[in-house]
Amino acid sequence: MRRIHLWHVLLIPLSLVWIYPFVWMVSTAFKSEREVFLGGLSVLPKEWTLDNFSRAWETAHFGAYLSNTVVFSVTTVLIVVLASATAGYALGRGDVPGKKPIVGLLIATMFIPHGYTIIPIFKLVDGLGLNNGLLGAVLATAGPALVVPILLFMGYFAGMPQELEDAARIDGAGYPRIFFRIMLPLAKPVIGTVALFNFMAAWNAFFIPLVFTLGRPELRTLGVGMYSFFGQEATDWGGLAAGATISLLPIIAIFLLLQRTFVDGIAGAVKS
Repeated sequence: MRRIHLWHVLLIPLSLVWIYPFVWMVSTAFKSEREVFLGGLSVLPKEWTLDNFSRAWETAHFGAYLSNTVVFSVTTVLIVVLASATAGYALGRGDVPGKKPIVGLLIATMFIPHGYTIIPIFKLVDGLGLNNGLLGAVLATAGPALVVPILLFMGYFAGMPQELEDAARIDGAGYPRIFFRIMLPLAKPVIGTVALFNFMAAWNAFFIPLVFTLGRPELRTLGVGMYSFFGQEATDWGGLAAGATISLLPIIAIFLLLQRTFVDGIAGAVKS
């Protein structure tokens, strides 16, 4: 039988305090409006109801927002994975002139606050004629999100044996074929890690989807759609909790699905 350390005794109550707001949010989604205000901090609803979910799905248009969010998040992940993998392969395996200054510049951009970059990003996307659309929001989200994935792919590719490339070149393979047929399939742990990180970030994004869909409210994502529960005189807390619960379910499912890949990807990139 495993010994229970003192740290376990201290961390278990702390973990319960940490997850209490999440549990309360889910339980509030099943409470009536009266119980939300008068029920205090109790977790279990006295009277279970699905009205909040119905109101969130139909009245607040969460059905349409959910499909928009899926398209927005998946497209963002595809762009980030493809762009960062190719850049990471070039920096990790190729003899790129000025490699160290490029990596240093990438790291330096991580310290620039996003508030300073939104205006040039908006002007660039608007100049491409992609404003007020999901594609513009995708490009504005995917561009600044490339730095950490590039570094992860670069570290992973740099640790791969040189013999893999040498054998492929002997068979007549060029850089594109080596990358897509050999290197990229071997980088599945990093792909899973990058996909999970960016899917969660895109799924919960608020500011960029808000800016780039102001003229077309029907293209809002779930993060922006949450604000439909905030009125000028009152807030629909039950509907808000139901909407938040709906938006969290896909994130939890994908995290559980990619949890092992996520851990292997972080470990492999750090080790390299």
